[in-house]
Amino acid sequence: QVQLVESGGGLVQAGGSLRLSCAVFGLTAGSYATGWFRQAPGQEREFVADIRWNGGRTRNVASVKGRFTISRDNTENTVYLQMNTLKPEDTAVYYCAASSRNVNTPSGVNEYDYWGQGTQVTVSS
Repeated sequence: QVQLVESGGGLVQAGGSLRLSCAVFGLTAGSYATGWFRQAPGQEREFVADIRWNGGRTRNVASVKGRFTISRDNTENTVYLQMNTLKPEDTAVYYCAASSRNVNTPSGVNEYDYWGQGTQVTVSS
């Protein structure tokens, strides 16, 4: 059974940092691409960043470029999202997702096969 478990969310002041982790169980390391998404109240789920199966390529949404960094450790089967210089508009539930059907560049929400339960990130002004 595949399971994605996020951790690391919390409350932080604007300008602060958080590091989210996503531990993946039930999938062989390196056999999936991983993405981070977020969803604020009343809004649709939004792509944040993704990373290829081997970590060879990453993409970020424009609003987080230069502030957020996605990485993965295939020896630990874990994916990370380092978030720096956080802003109140970053407040949302953050989800990690894995795509085993497209291990390079999943095109959106519908190409991800597995999802975590989400972790709340709240940035105060």
